[in-house]
Amino acid sequence: METQEVSNGVLIDDEEELLLWKSQSESQPADHFHLAYLVYFILGIGFLTPWNSYITAVDYFTYLYPSVPVDRVFAVAYMSCCLVSLIIIITLAHNSSACLRINIGMGLFVLSLVITPVVDWVFVKGRQGVYFGYDITVGAVVISGLADALVQGGIIGSAGELPEIYMQAVCSGTAASGVLISILRIITKSIYPQDVDGLRKSANLYFAVSIVVMIMCIFCYNLGDRIPIVRHYKEIKRKAVKMEIDEKGFITLSTWRSTLWKIICRVKWFGFGIFMIYLVTLSIFPGYITEDVYSDYLKDWYPIILITAYNVFDLIGKVLPAVYPIDNENVAVGASVGRLLFFPLYLGCIHGPEFFRSEIPVTFLTCLLGLTNGYFTTVLLTLAPKSVPIQHSEMAGISIVLFLGLGLVGGSIVSWFWVI
Repeated sequence: METQEVSNGVLIDDEEELLLWKSQSESQPADHFHLAYLVYFILGIGFLTPWNSYITAVDYFTYLYPSVPVDRVFAVAYMSCCLVSLIIIITLAHNSSACLRINIGMGLFVLSLVITPVVDWVFVKGRQGVYFGYDITVGAVVISGLADALVQGGIIGSAGELPEIYMQAVCSGTAASGVLISILRIITKSIYPQDVDGLRKSANLYFAVSIVVMIMCIFCYNLGDRIPIVRHYKEIKRKAVKMEIDEKGFITLSTWRSTLWKIICRVKWFGFGIFMIYLVTLSIFPGYITEDVYSDYLKDWYPIILITAYNVFDLIGKVLPAVYPIDNENVAVGASVGRLLFFPLYLGCIHGPEFFRSEIPVTFLTCLLGLTNGYFTTVLLTLAPKSVPIQHSEMAGISIVLFLGLGLVGGSIVSWFWVI
């Protein structure tokens, strides 16, 4: 049946469902004080805060565990666990509550952030080479990966059921998370002496503030479900699901698998674009930026500044689609593939002429990496859930996160080739 596009960018492929959507959307409640937008923005900040917390504290972990490539190990552990968990969630999602998944995931995020300062206080105590503490820390990163699968898929899926502006809010929040965490890291590193004790205190303060942010996100998520505009679209989804069940009868496991396969086939090119974006980004950031370049002038501030630059431009990129959107799927996917050019450019920053190995070219490329990552991620994440009927928007969003996870895992593995 031919797909028809209606208001707020939602695509409907059934005439009865189209009439239902139009009647409901005409009476859409106002988002007073932009409360729903703010909630989704904060949730976007929340589900990337733990990951950003671990990778931005690179100077702290590198000091404690000097003989291991910390950021690369963290990336593989986090992304692999997240990917496996996403596959399980997609398989069982029709029998699980998104609200329950997200609340459990948020709780696991808090647990993972608590582990690091506790390990330092009980075992490590600021000493180098206590690799038992390193093993526990990697375990905490794995817990974060599991929590990410539970939270990110659910939030992006939920935003996919709403008008496009709310997906943009989530994406902007993820970028803002990186910026806020980077600024926090700079502040905490600056207010303490530049010695071992100061490094330890700044890192512990840094994780404490991150824990507070996550607790705030738990509150916001449970508030968000009560906002009229969110309830409005959940009711539209509920009626669309009821219509589908009335038409098809009881949805069995085999029916669900067939529907899931159709959803994945519909969003596969959006997913491929997302996969390429994060394959390129994670193969360079953070491993290359924190371990393969060095500045005699900036010393251990150099990776922190580069990470901050990346996060600032990632935020700019994720805000831009609200002003300059791309509605053409082919253009967005093609540009995502074009980011492969970053590989030879960054390779030149290691083995090229002396000027290319200086701070200015590396910083410029890092800013461009963040800008393109943010812009094309937001474009594709916004388009994908709107390409299916509203009752399948959540699953389309989760499916796209699966492609994102594949890209993250692939990128974190490819990042080891810089070492080779």
